[in-house]
Amino acid sequence: MFQTPSGGAGQGAAVTDSGLMSIGAVLNALRDEFPDITISKIRFLESEGLVEPRRTPAGYRKFSAHDVERLGHVLRMQRDHYLPLKVIREHLDAVERGEAVALPRVGRQRDGEPVTESAESPTVARIGRDELLATAGIGDQELKEWESYGLLAPLPDGAYDAEAVTVASLVVQLGRFGIEPRHLRVMKAAADREAGLVDQVVAPLKRHRNPQTRAHAEARTKELAGLAVRLHAALVQTALGVRLP
Repeated sequence: MFQTPSGGAGQGAAVTDSGLMSIGAVLNALRDEFPDITISKIRFLESEGLVEPRRTPAGYRKFSAHDVERLGHVLRMQRDHYLPLKVIREHLDAVERGEAVALPRVGRQRDGEPVTESAESPTVARIGRDELLATAGIGDQELKEWESYGLLAPLPDGAYDAEAVTVASLVVQLGRFGIEPRHLRVMKAAADREAGLVDQVVAPLKRHRNPQTRAHAEARTKELAGLAVRLHAALVQTALGVRLP
């Protein structure tokens, strides 16, 4: 739960007698946990229907404690679960209606472990370009650069698959350590080679006429992909002489 700011001339003036907060006060309340939060991001989340602050007669936004708490949930679900905003909005709306709903899953969780699909844990399959930009906190030019290096690629209709959210978020995080997208081409090339090896193994099953055999090919692909990811992680850790938790 976020606390309403108190103390300090700037913050004190930002909170009304009714306990409503200005957008600047909300920014201060969120910044400790989300250092990259900006006023523009808060306004964007409002435009996407994630929060609905009140407006003064002069048009200024005023946020309640519930608004700030909801923003915290939104940002946390973006950061930790890489969920698209539409999915987050639908999930929070359902929770506030008192419905018992499971947290949707998309791509990978923050700890890097693959998500296991189940009927109780629906997976989001696609995300639009604008939402991908907003979720990753990047501009259109950056996304174009990443695409030129093969790190991301849109589907034929211009949307992206769910894993694109994970890739974008990880590219952003690596960038904070000075690792630029152009440096990641070697990782993309290695991933393509690993995928080619897996595809070579399951290709005969995919071409089979029997639907059950083709379904088995999909399960085998997932199993081999999981093993390849684990082996890759183990090899990197061994090469660096570190052990991740």
